[in-house]
Amino acid sequence: MFTRVIRSINNLFKSPNHFEYPEEARVIPRDQHSISRKQISRSALKVMKILNEGGFEAYLVGGGVRDTLLGGNPKDFDVATDATPEQVRKLFRSARIIGRRFRIVHVRFGREIIEVTTFRANHDSAANSTESRQSKEGMLLRDNVFGDLRSDALRRDFTVNALYYSLDGFTLHDYTDGMSDLENRLIRMIGDPQTRYQEDPVRLLRAARFAAKLDFDIEPNTAAPIKELAPLLENISSARLFDECLKLFLGGYATATFKRLCEYELLTPLFPATAKRLQDGESIDQALLERVMQNTDRRLANEQRVTPAFILAALLWGPLQDALAQQDSKSPPAMRMHKASQQVIDAQLKHTAIPKRFLITMREIWDLQGRLPMRSGKRALRLMEHKRFRAAYDFLLLREAAGEDCQGLGCWWTEFQDATEERQTEMLEALPKPKRPRRRRRKPSGNSDKPAS
Repeated sequence: MFTRVIRSINNLFKSPNHFEYPEEARVIPRDQHSISRKQISRSALKVMKILNEGGFEAYLVGGGVRDTLLGGNPKDFDVATDATPEQVRKLFRSARIIGRRFRIVHVRFGREIIEVTTFRANHDSAANSTESRQSKEGMLLRDNVFGDLRSDALRRDFTVNALYYSLDGFTLHDYTDGMSDLENRLIRMIGDPQTRYQEDPVRLLRAARFAAKLDFDIEPNTAAPIKELAPLLENISSARLFDECLKLFLGGYATATFKRLCEYELLTPLFPATAKRLQDGESIDQALLERVMQNTDRRLANEQRVTPAFILAALLWGPLQDALAQQDSKSPPAMRMHKASQQVIDAQLKHTAIPKRFLITMREIWDLQGRLPMRSGKRALRLMEHKRFRAAYDFLLLREAAGEDCQGLGCWWTEFQDATEERQTEMLEALPKPKRPRRRRRKPSGNSDKPAS
């Protein structure tokens, strides 16, 4: 105990760029940790058992271990082994090797997939450039240098993700003092944070996401470079950034995640137009996004369906207003909306990919915001039959709750949906009559008094 205290004190005074880890792991026996095999997927246990019987090491690692120790009930379990991807594939008929930058094996058990990775090593030990390659910014372009358990632990991102569970004695193996950080609720980078962020800038988002999900603090040295290095995310493919956005906003903790993204200026490389409006003090934008994130978390907690299109519609609603203001006021409203929507989408696709099915739904939600005020005659009843009406109505309510002046439209639609047919007729008759456009008198096509030549 005394030795650990001294080591902790020494770590406080180390240079941020000086990191030393023990050669041997701290082995935590079964009676000193809370993980039971009953909490672990049977498929994951089977994979570990078969690997062990084949003469290989096998450990449960990552979020499954972390969340189980925190009292959670994780659904995903990852296995790390000294077996190469080809050796793993030979042991499991349902195994499939995927990836080029980071080769892993998926072992399928019905609908469940167990991800198996081979121990990674440091890149300065790589002799073959085809297995390890970095960009000039320091980003890893290929990461297939295999190593041992210790090197694999030091290649993980955060200490709380580098805890290894073994079937041999049901012990935990800890090289980076991850258990202490778990107990102290800290997200701490393994190694030099700046170098590790440069290797994979998505770690910037992961730091914010884990801090939000677990309600942990980000350790000061780990947090310090985040704002400065946020622009590195521009080097990440738009498709990968979209996948990360799904994890950020659809994990059940979007409210806390959004707060962290704003705090560390990570929203800018993802949604630059949105971030600019927030930085300019657009309070309605801020209020709308906070309510949308809260609504998303609530729906997920209640096991209700959530579509990324709804969140995207909210994230880009502010920029859409800017684009609408630039349109020709003499153009028909539908044409203005179409052009503004396309302008916003074209700009956003340079940063994050958005699958077509979500783009279509997002545009329908936007279009209906302009149609919901047009309720006269049979329009209101027809609008209620639209497949996106409910999403558009919910979006309208959130706009009103955020302080946007919608002329009481949300209250009107709330009452109209539940009203009797007689009451609906009364409500429609009470609406102001739509003004008919004035017909212009046609000018004469020519001068009839002009003599023929």
